[in-house]
Amino acid sequence: MVTTAGDEILVERRGSALVLRLNRPNRRNAINRALADHLSDAATLVETDPTIRAGVLISSTPGMFCAGGDLIAMAEGERFSPDGALGGLTNPGRTKPWIAAVDGPVLGGGLEMALACEMIVAADTASLGLPEPRRGILAAGGGVFRLPRAIPRAPAMEMVLTGRPIPAARAYALGLVNAVTTWEHLLDAALDLALGVADCAPASVAESLAIARIAAETPETDLDAMARDALERLRLTHDHAEALAAFAEKRSPAWRAR
Repeated sequence: MVTTAGDEILVERRGSALVLRLNRPNRRNAINRALADHLSDAATLVETDPTIRAGVLISSTPGMFCAGGDLIAMAEGERFSPDGALGGLTNPGRTKPWIAAVDGPVLGGGLEMALACEMIVAADTASLGLPEPRRGILAAGGGVFRLPRAIPRAPAMEMVLTGRPIPAARAYALGLVNAVTTWEHLLDAALDLALGVADCAPASVAESLAIARIAAETPETDLDAMARDALERLRLTHDHAEALAAFAEKRSPAWRAR
């Protein structure tokens, strides 16, 4: 069922995933204060509802994802923080993954929103870039540091320093996106990843996400200790015992919501 969280976002429950459709097509889904507030509320809902295992971000309109911050709204005096504009997606304590499903020009703040998610699927008509240097600014919403963590140094520097976008096919080849498909199958591709998350134990996903998110900037010795501690915690959970029982009984495990 699709519900409206305000005119700016449509919210739909699809199995264990919460789908958010950005819905400001006349402004190419640019982020204003209302959209930022609705995104933040949705991120809180995903975190607090134990039956939701993943969030999906997509546009309600083909050929677009998000144009970044709404410069007109800002010129009219609207103010909101970068973290607020990213709807809580940059919260370091977040325990559930998000998937961005992008199409059209995914530029500036739009790409930064996608980079704040754990996985990205792209329509074959999408292009991704950080054009901020061409406007005399920089991608301060995470683009200048999340992109170099996501892809090899040379193409990351090319995108950050030239402002030129790359097509979806190249983004896939670089490992920036998980899959490329048509607009008609874009949501299905994102929901397939969400289903994969739901197939796993919630506690295992949360522990894995916590370590994976800091892996790029944390020494390996620290990561090894964190992983071993997490494994010991997981071995004491209901879900670990349930996984062993389900394997022995040749059935799907019944995970405990957290």
